[in-house]
Amino acid sequence: MTNALSIDLEDWFCAANMLEFYTQEDWPNLESRVVQNSTRLLELFERKSVKATFFVLGWVADHYPDLVKEISSRGHEIASHGYSHTLLTKMTPEAFEADLEKALSVTQVCTQQRIIGFRAPSFTVTRDTMWAVDILAKNGFKYDSSIFPIGFHPDYGVADEPLGIHQIRNSLLEFPMAVSELVGKRIPCSGGGYFRLLPYAVTRILLRGINAKGRPFVFYVHPWEIDPEQPRLPLSFSKRLRHYTNLNKTFSRLERLISQFEFNSIRSVLGL
Repeated sequence: MTNALSIDLEDWFCAANMLEFYTQEDWPNLESRVVQNSTRLLELFERKSVKATFFVLGWVADHYPDLVKEISSRGHEIASHGYSHTLLTKMTPEAFEADLEKALSVTQVCTQQRIIGFRAPSFTVTRDTMWAVDILAKNGFKYDSSIFPIGFHPDYGVADEPLGIHQIRNSLLEFPMAVSELVGKRIPCSGGGYFRLLPYAVTRILLRGINAKGRPFVFYVHPWEIDPEQPRLPLSFSKRLRHYTNLNKTFSRLERLISQFEFNSIRSVLGL
């Protein structure tokens, strides 16, 4: 079964965990590591003959357009991650649409593909921000991959959302983040912090279980997650745990993952 591999293309300082230290106005003055980390991922994917979907943060496309052009030229899908990495739960519908339009204006020029996919910063398409789906459809998007079908996370999740690919509304497809269901409990295993915190063998078993039920899954990673040399900030214990744990293991784990599962871009998996 072919699954979807995705990259949330952002720099280390764009992560929500860094909001207490930096605003977007600070970003141009910080050490950027997104090009070198993304290049390393591109080289891995080339070596393994794997294509992925890159959810490009508009700010990155604005400042590093050659990187986005290179990703596209290598045959990967370019999708949108918004412009400013502002959580949808902190935005009005009007502010979200303006942010989305700004992201498209700087990202679409970097690729000949039409951008049809979206992922919200920190997966913040929730019950309270479902208005975003209508705005995505209005702006020509064909799919979203933002919803985590879980109920325990304080910042995101839709507890009763279907686990598989489904039409959400306005003909928009939802490819929800990978969640395995065991004895009635939903266990996230899509990537990111879950990939770094769980033992690799556990992730592999959970993902194989999803495929065994006839469902492809979507997996994600950020370029900063393969970078143990990134600047370290005095985060709270929980944020430090989520952001810095096992950064030195992510790349090798990812290499194992794409050797043991079949992957392609989300666009290809959905047949769009």
